[in-house]
Amino acid sequence: MRLLPLALALLSLDSALAAVLAIDYGSDWIKASIMSPGVPFDVLLNKDSKRKMQASVGWKQSTRYFGTDAFNLASRFPTDSFSSIKLLQGAPFDSPAVAQYARISSAEIAQTARDTAALRQSDGTEWAVEELVAMQFAYVKQLAESSTGEKVTDVIVTVPPFFSQFQRDAVVDAIEISGLRTLALINDGTAVAVNYAMTRTFPTPENHIIFDAGASGIRATVVNFSTGNGTNPATQINVVGVGYDLSTGGTELDRRLREILIEAFNAKHGKDLRTDKRGLAKLWKEAGRVKGILSANVEASSTIESLAWDIDFRTKVSRADFETACEDLKPKFAQPIQDALKSAGLTLDNITSVILTGGSTRTPMIQAAVKAAVGEEKIALNVNADEAAVLGAALHGASLSRQFKTKNIKVQDMSAYDVQVSYLATASTPRTITTLIFPAGSKTGSKKTLTFKRKEDFVINFDYKDPAPAGFPARFLEVGIEGVAEAIANLTEMGATDPVVKATLTLSESGFVSVSNAVAFGEIKDESIAGKLKGFFGAGSSSEAVEETSEDSRPRASTSASSTSSANASEATPEKKALPKENTITLNTTVVFPTIPPMTVDEKKAARSRLRTIDLEEAAVARKEEARNGFESYLYRMRDLLDPENADTPFKQCSQESERQAISEKLDESFAWLYDRGDVAETSQFLDKRNALETLERPIIHRYKEIEEFPQALNNSQMWNWSTRLFLNEAGENMTAEAEAGLPSKWTQDELEALHKTLKEHEAWLNEWVEKQKAVKANEDPVIETTEMKARAKVLETALMKLYKRKVPKTTKKKTSATEEATPSPNASANSEAETSTTSAETSTTSAETSTTSAESTTPTGEPTVVIPDGEQQAPIPTIHDEL
Repeated sequence: MRLLPLALALLSLDSALAAVLAIDYGSDWIKASIMSPGVPFDVLLNKDSKRKMQASVGWKQSTRYFGTDAFNLASRFPTDSFSSIKLLQGAPFDSPAVAQYARISSAEIAQTARDTAALRQSDGTEWAVEELVAMQFAYVKQLAESSTGEKVTDVIVTVPPFFSQFQRDAVVDAIEISGLRTLALINDGTAVAVNYAMTRTFPTPENHIIFDAGASGIRATVVNFSTGNGTNPATQINVVGVGYDLSTGGTELDRRLREILIEAFNAKHGKDLRTDKRGLAKLWKEAGRVKGILSANVEASSTIESLAWDIDFRTKVSRADFETACEDLKPKFAQPIQDALKSAGLTLDNITSVILTGGSTRTPMIQAAVKAAVGEEKIALNVNADEAAVLGAALHGASLSRQFKTKNIKVQDMSAYDVQVSYLATASTPRTITTLIFPAGSKTGSKKTLTFKRKEDFVINFDYKDPAPAGFPARFLEVGIEGVAEAIANLTEMGATDPVVKATLTLSESGFVSVSNAVAFGEIKDESIAGKLKGFFGAGSSSEAVEETSEDSRPRASTSASSTSSANASEATPEKKALPKENTITLNTTVVFPTIPPMTVDEKKAARSRLRTIDLEEAAVARKEEARNGFESYLYRMRDLLDPENADTPFKQCSQESERQAISEKLDESFAWLYDRGDVAETSQFLDKRNALETLERPIIHRYKEIEEFPQALNNSQMWNWSTRLFLNEAGENMTAEAEAGLPSKWTQDELEALHKTLKEHEAWLNEWVEKQKAVKANEDPVIETTEMKARAKVLETALMKLYKRKVPKTTKKKTSATEEATPSPNASANSEAETSTTSAETSTTSAETSTTSAESTTPTGEPTVVIPDGEQQAPIPTIHDEL
């Protein structure tokens, strides 16, 4: 399903509001969708009209390429083409993720100052992973802006649920460097769930598993769907469990298939292909192709010309050999489903269906493993395996932006990792207190408040209980709470008893953990009688817990309270009911990234400036190439016009021999310059050379256009002559009738005579110069320009319309007394005669109007007719230069 039904079409709240871009960024492929008023909701097409593009960026010398063009460069420039960059996002340089990348890519990996990975080009230029991803995001942004014709700013990007805070930071850094603004990050399984719910309702709650087998790993997401009641019922999507395996994705399958091809080459030719980077890059591309063939066939042939050392490589690979090479992976294919069910506390009996998505679900051995684990009857293929995630992300992004009306779908996601905090008991005590604050399964959007009995500054450390993923550091954040001593002293001086520090910890909708607020808090007792009574009846017990939970009343998150360390209770102050007077003082927080920090603001600015420089350079190259191509095309067009075989053409008829000779000489000179200097010339030189030729051609073009436009200009002039003469005739008759009837006229005799004079001057000028123009040949400059004809006709038009549009003057009647009205006037018969005369005149006018031809426009009785030229009524005009 590529287009939503009419019932789900997006309605823009304001056509001036910005669009929302959705990007499904994978290891192998990028899919994008744009939400914009007036643009059909669908997958964004690239410049080749493809619905997905390869996640690659590469260089050929100084020219940068994206998508398939960049991916194909690897076979020629293996160290200048970068693919599968997603595997390196946020990864430490010495992590298994970087080691895995080194096994599949021929690119050279370097270490950054932040201890992350960078990729080095053959010329020594290094690019941080965030910069390379940002280039691809910026490319997608450019495609979206070309599609919508408007600026695109907001973006929502899909990420795997197993992405840690390090990796999510890397994604957001790339977004900011690309010039976009992060609207949200959404787990890809959740995005597929939104897509699944687009056209469905769930009167009875249902549990489904989103099984996503992608390039970077396999993940399973257990989702509960339900639809409420009412006039506009909301569909609730609640993620209740996740499972994943990073060693079984499509990238690992490609690597193992390439190993089969490498061994076949080595055995046949006695050389180690692993020492040839170009050969490895060619085989990586071939492995992906062969894997696709083996998904539908039991055997595939592989043929690569000049794979390495000028050796042509040919072999056959069977599906059985491929599956044997992946034998150790088979038990892992369906394990994420079991892990997700365990995380959700459900069994297969509670699951309605297992929805397959991701390109690797087409691999037969993965399909077989899933069917064996869940039963074939539960397998569902009712979403687009490639596009479900990006379409779901786009719809979710539109709902978050508050700029569109969408189907009412509410999403509740969850965290995949245990997050704990630790801090020293007191400044003088080395004992560390550890609290599990957001257990795996905690709902995004949750908040926890910790209360500390502290008199001095302290630090809260954030760690993953287990490394997430393997090879990543456990600690990802340190937040210092500062200004404690001064704030506590101030509260004590104000009369607060036992002031404390409260820190609010947040798990954002995009999966980021942070300290959103820290305050010093103290209650100041009300000493009035009423206050004492309230304090007596309302005070709480001194043994209440120190952790407050705010999770929007969602049940699963409440389990985190039971994980609070008992050691933390020794610091607790009672959480009492609010007294009439409370005081809080905001404390300063300082954030430190102790292991792998995200990019700083200055680093992102420098990266953005670096990419901007490349964009400007490429734009200059594009303008130069456009100027060169345009100049070259112009030269060939002029050469065809001068071809002796093209004798009877407007160009030949409107040009003189001397002009053609001058153009021919300049043309030969331009061709010679293009071949000699075209590769090193500047953009301005191409434009100047073209302008020199156009200057010679311009008089010929002008003659042709004048001949082409002359008939219409003459017709227009003659139409105004005719309309003016018709107006004057009828106006004269009306003035005579009005004078006889004693009625006022809209015009004076002088005005009509002035219009008549203007008409005569225009007719005389037109007749004189039209006759002169008839004698002009096609290859001679015209003696009368159509622009002058139009200007003179405009003078006559203005004079005519000034009189034609004038309204009839109002007449005033004299008031008469009752006696005068009762007594017949001696002039009554005369007045009667005058009225009869007026009626006769009006009848005469009407008769005259009725007799006009059908080409004339009718006007109210007593008003002359004016025929306005409209381009359809054609007066007879002389034929000029019929030979053209």
